[in-house]
Amino acid sequence: MFHGKPTDKQIIGRIGEDFACDYLKKNGYKIIDRNYLRKWGEIDIVAKKGSKIHFVEVKSVTRGTSSDYRPEDNVHAWKLQRLGRVFETYLMDKDVSDETEWQFDVVTVYLDNDKRLVKIEVIDDLVL
Repeated sequence: MFHGKPTDKQIIGRIGEDFACDYLKKNGYKIIDRNYLRKWGEIDIVAKKGSKIHFVEVKSVTRGTSSDYRPEDNVHAWKLQRLGRVFETYLMDKDVSDETEWQFDVVTVYLDNDKRLVKIEVIDDLVL
């Protein structure tokens, strides 16, 4: 939810998340939650494929496909720590069984200047 006029970064992020959701759905995932927000962090997308839950961080950029910039590099150690806490909270809030498998994935969305999709990459099963 935006308060006031959204920033360009928020607009790019929303567009990227929409593309990521479409991509995941086309690849057999069911989107079960978006933008799960707590004071200590946010999960962009919660998806399910088979019996496994996927917590998905989306990184969107408008720099095209330049090989010298990797948006996933913005998932720093402190971000991972915060995400770990919000994952635990989500699992408790939703009363997910302790036996349910889950993993953390990053989806990078590269957009051209007109906000059209250039490329999507998935980095799956990252270690927190």
